[in-house]
Order: sequence, then structure tokens, then C-alpha cells
Amino acid sequence: MKPVSMLVQRLLRLREGKATPMTLLALCPNSEAVLEAAVRVASRNNLPILFAATLNQVDRDGGYTSWTPKEFVTRLKRIARQYKWSGPLIPCLDHGGPWLKDRHREANFSLEATLREVKKSLRACLLAGYQLLHIDATLDIEKGESQPPPIGLVVSRTLDLIRFCEAERRRLTLPPVDYEVGTEEVHGGLTDIPTFREFVNLLRRRLEEEGLLDAWPCFIVGKVGTNLHTTYFDPKMAQQLFAIVSPLGSLIKGHYTDWVENASAYPDSGMGAANVGPEFTSAEFAALADLCQKELDLERARGRIRPSRFMDCLESAVVRSGRWKKWLLPGERGERFQELRPERRDWLTQTGARYVWTDPEVRAARRRLYRNLARAGLDSHEYVIERISQSIDHYVNSFRLFDSLSLFKQSS
Repeated sequence: MKPVSMLVQRLLRLREGKATPMTLLALCPNSEAVLEAAVRVASRNNLPILFAATLNQVDRDGGYTSWTPKEFVTRLKRIARQYKWSGPLIPCLDHGGPWLKDRHREANFSLEATLREVKKSLRACLLAGYQLLHIDATLDIEKGESQPPPIGLVVSRTLDLIRFCEAERRRLTLPPVDYEVGTEEVHGGLTDIPTFREFVNLLRRRLEEEGLLDAWPCFIVGKVGTNLHTTYFDPKMAQQLFAIVSPLGSLIKGHYTDWVENASAYPDSGMGAANVGPEFTSAEFAALADLCQKELDLERARGRIRPSRFMDCLESAVVRSGRWKKWLLPGERGERFQELRPERRDWLTQTGARYVWTDPEVRAARRRLYRNLARAGLDSHEYVIERISQSIDHYVNSFRLFDSLSLFKQSS
């Protein structure tokens, strides 16, 4: 059985048997430190983790992590060996679809051009050993990003990409993979129960007509209250969506789970999995900010060290990247970075940090920061990894995942 499908079916069986419900954690691997912290958490909590990598993060061009899909999977396996962990660490694609890579929108790619690039990336993910592919055909910049494309068109493009993946997988003699479909974004249009139900029913019928029911998605993304600007999860909406998809053998997956106020409500509401990403960048940023303060204290106490000026370097790299402009509020558009309020500059630097962790100057400043603090006996790498691990642990506890592999084995 396909690995992710197996986990989903066991979650469904456990729920039917009135066992303690759980929600799987899907973590966005937006840095080397986050990747290592996740493996550490999986190994000491005996749980599976899904790694949901977007094409902005990991792609054939390296993405902002500098990893191709193959390099990402290789790195994940290497860290697993480092921690002597052989449990499930599942590489996944997040938001694989037309115009969902920033570069495709910025270059104003045609539908044909963006689909051609997406299919090349899907092939690379298959070859790298990804086990879950999120097929997201809900954005159409040719019709306007604020206007959701017709559901029939979303289904047709979703079907086209699944059909491509299945054909490529067979041609390359690769093992079966699982699928995730849909989006919670407003532009996707799946923002109310009738539309969501229409999408699910039409996709099921089209897959059956094409003999592709084996590729029926194990996760369907639902709008459950959270987005970039809201942090309250809607359990009632989740329960309604669960009632629609669970008879079909699927579960609901939530995105934008960062800093959610009521994360412990996910399992009882039937949520199968939830994506978390920027919150772990924030934990990494906060840990490094603390280390920079320690460096200042060390310089005051001992003198004669060459300061890393890490935070200044990080802010400069974020500004150079231009990525901060993506997060400007309507009233800020057109302003230069230095014209923004200090608290907004701090927020944009923290949010944009994940895009520039691999910048050569940022890396050099980080190495210098770590070397300086090593003079006082501080293991800065360990400090950062543990801080991120603590942030991940919050979701382990909220989603009731501790020692979940033992429970999964009992239900097999």
C-alpha cells in the first residue's frame, strides 16, 4: 500500500474504533535547521512526519533552499542516519500547479509555459522519491488572481496533471504515489460547502471515467478558518468537510496552521493533516536573535572579537532579494524598505529570512557568530536546533502524535 494512504486508512480505522484521534504534521522544510529539528522530533517522539516542499523552496533550479528534489531527499536520508532514525519521513510536494511558483507569475508565463515547467518538476519529484504530490490547479492568472476559475476547469487541469504523473510513473517504472488536491485560498473557489462538494464529486467521476480511481487523493485541502491573517481554526467547518470526504477514504488537510490558537481542536474535528512552515522560520530567527544578543554580551565582557553583525547582514539580504515586497500591505506599496515603520521592517526581515538563509553573506555571518560564541563554550547549532524542536513539539502535543507509530502498528 502507498505509504501516505496507509497512514490515512489507519487514522480512519482508529477513528472508527473510537481510539484517540490524531492529526498528522506536515512540515515545510524551509531550511537545513528546520529539517534537522524535524528529524530530531520524529526520532524522540516515535512519529511520522510529512515534509511538504513547495516549488519555491525545492525545485529543479534549487529553489530558495538551494535543494533540487533529489538533493532534498538525499539530505533528509542523511540526517535520518545521523539520528539513527528509520521511521517514516515522507517527502511531499506542496502546491504543484500552474503559476504557483513565484517565478512563473512574475514572468507572466502563459498556461502552456507554466504547465510545461510544472510537469518537468513533477517528473523530478517522482524520480527523487516523493510519496505525496499536491496537485493544485486552482490559480489562473490569465483570468485574474482574484477570480476563481470555474470548478469544471479546476477539475480538468487537476485531472490532466494526475494523468501525467501516473503515465510518467509507469513509464519510469516507479512505485505508486499518493495525491492531495484542492486549496483553501480564496482564488481557488473551494471556500464553501456546496462548491467543495461539487469539486469532490466531479473529480471522482472524472477519475473513474479515465480508469484512474487508484490515484484518488488521500488528502483534500479544505478551508477551515485559518489563512495568512487569521489564526482561529473552525472545528465545525472541519467536521462538515470530514463528513464529505471520509466515506471516500480521504481526509481533510489544512494549510496555514502556523500560530493557530486552537491547534488541539484539530484531531477531534477529523483533520487528517496540517501544514506548518513560517512558524518554524520564526523560531529559527528568534534563536539567532538571542545568539546575537549573547554575542554583544560576550564582546562587552571579553572584547577583542570581530562581531558577526548577523542581523544587519540578514536584513540587507532580505532587502536585496526583493522578497519582502510580496508581504507589503496595501498602504505600503511603493514605499522603500527603509521608509517602513521599524516594527514592519522587523516583521518583513523575520518573514523573509527563509528566502535568504542560503545567501553566501548570511552564511558567512552565521559561521562567524557561531565561532564567536564557541569561545564561551556555547554550541550555537545545538541551541538553534533545540529551539526549533520545541516549536515543532507544540504540534506533536496538540495533534496527539507522541508514540503514534506504536498505535499505527497496532491498527495494521
